[in-house]
Amino acid sequence: MLQRRVVVSGGGTGIGLATARRFAADGDRVVLLGRREEVLRKAAEELNDAHGESTAGWYAADLSDPEQVGGAVEFITADETPLGVLVANAGGNVAPSHDGSLAAIADSYRRNFDANVLTAVLLTEALLPHMRRPGGRIIQLSSIASLRGAGSYGGSKGWINSYTYDLAQRLGPEGITANAVAPGFVADTEFFGDRATPDFVASRVAQSLTGRAGLPSEIAAAVHYVASPEAAYMTGQLLHINGGAALGR
Repeated sequence: MLQRRVVVSGGGTGIGLATARRFAADGDRVVLLGRREEVLRKAAEELNDAHGESTAGWYAADLSDPEQVGGAVEFITADETPLGVLVANAGGNVAPSHDGSLAAIADSYRRNFDANVLTAVLLTEALLPHMRRPGGRIIQLSSIASLRGAGSYGGSKGWINSYTYDLAQRLGPEGITANAVAPGFVADTEFFGDRATPDFVASRVAQSLTGRAGLPSEIAAAVHYVASPEAAYMTGQLLHINGGAALGR
């Protein structure tokens, strides 16, 4: 398989790191993006130790900030190698609990819009001129929450679904595919933080038909397939990986 350049935002931990590992194991060159320098450095060192010192690079940036996105893109495209795969994974439910006031509700929605929508849209749009044509692959990370509500977070992931459909329509004639992968409950990530008590985890697992949580490696496998040459006829799709917690639609 042709070695590709792969960008993974939110690539330092969880699903993002599992995805980077999967591509690196194939011999692809990976660039990890995120906000935390030490986390990114550690992840890149792991990949380079396992697969060779030129396997992974990293760049720390707040991807909701246009200026910082510009710096990341300059780093990624410095040698003018076309980008094969973009995995827009950065984000999370960053809205704090609030008192129900209109100001607090507005803050909640703005925070999750910035964290989940702007981080994906700004990075994707900035990298579009550098995508391989034909053959480029764009994968956005959505969520089961995009179908189930979950307030400002679910709304932000619903926007990601719509953005993916728009990308697919725009880029299909150029030979670039755009799809979204929507995980259900996945263990071994930082997403839920202190909320991931044994009772909380049990309640989420009980929603599935398989009786267990998903693994970051399983989401990474789906992303890897969507980015593969075998998936060249797949675009504009929302792929759910949730153990049957939400049935296909």
